[in-house]
Amino acid sequence: MYDATSREAIIQNLKDAGCAPEQIEEFLACMEAHKSKAELELLANHRDCLLEEVHKCQKKIDCLDYLTYQLKKAKKEP
Repeated sequence: MYDATSREAIIQNLKDAGCAPEQIEEFLACMEAHKSKAELELLANHRDCLLEEVHKCQKKIDCLDYLTYQLKKAKKEP
């Protein structure tokens, strides 16, 4: 199903997506065993983790924005 070129492309894609070496090995094992459901589950789990990180960072940005707003508002008050 996968040739050597696509295998390397998949490995690079997983690295680019921030997968740990252990996750990559687990994905490759699933791929070699033709367990596509498990492959998709691994990808979905990693995606969920990344999205959680995005939400945590967004909350931090919101806190900074609120503090900036409060400081600007305080300077405008007489």
